[in-house]
Amino acid sequence: MKRSIQEIGKILDQAAYSASVTQQISLSQQIGLKEAYDIQKVSIDHRLERGEKLTGYKLGFTSKAKMEQMGVHDLIWGRLTDKMYCKNWGSLNSKQFIHPRVEPEIAFLIGKSIDHTLDLDKATDYLDGVAAALEVIDSRYENFKFSLEDVIADNCSSAAYVIGEWHPPSTDVNNIDISLRINNKVSQTGNSNAILDNPLASLVAISRILSNQGMVIEPGQVILAGAATPASFIHSGDQIKGKFEGLGDVALTII
Repeated sequence: MKRSIQEIGKILDQAAYSASVTQQISLSQQIGLKEAYDIQKVSIDHRLERGEKLTGYKLGFTSKAKMEQMGVHDLIWGRLTDKMYCKNWGSLNSKQFIHPRVEPEIAFLIGKSIDHTLDLDKATDYLDGVAAALEVIDSRYENFKFSLEDVIADNCSSAAYVIGEWHPPSTDVNNIDISLRINNKVSQTGNSNAILDNPLASLVAISRILSNQGMVIEPGQVILAGAATPASFIHSGDQIKGKFEGLGDVALTII
């Protein structure tokens, strides 16, 4: 029997809430991109009903190679809430995740309402800051396997995020070297240009995607621009640090 958008959204919300796996949607029924985003919204609405606050948005498939691998021609996006936020040098309990991974990203702090597609050369006019960030991703599907529609419905695997010290919007985030260290050993290295050749292009992209849907990015919200390196698995006891040229360090511990 085909399940409704409301039913699937509730299932995914409960899987995230209880840190328990659920079967991929695509194994039992087919959904389109619009339905996938509708499911995502239903799932996040359950969080908001429990008192969580929307704090921003995250982007996925910001690597052109990843887009080609998944056979898509645009970015995907998910929602962030205050319960996902972890302070820099703070800790997260491993029991709140299923099979988490971490990846280094660039974060943007919105300073003005964005209700239209930004021009790349004027994007920083809408910012209050830029920062190094870590995102913890955690698919609610078995074995971290999913289709494009599955992952969108699952809020693009959003689980937690950490943001480092905010820097002025004029701070250059283009072509900066980034390393991800776990327990003082380098796990991944990369460059911010892995994010659409310029992380600010990610901000432009989310402004286009959301404004086309009549959505407004509000002042004070955060945009996570996408992964600068492949993600690394993390486990209880891990100490994780992202080192960003010109932006400093961002860190967390898994307990």
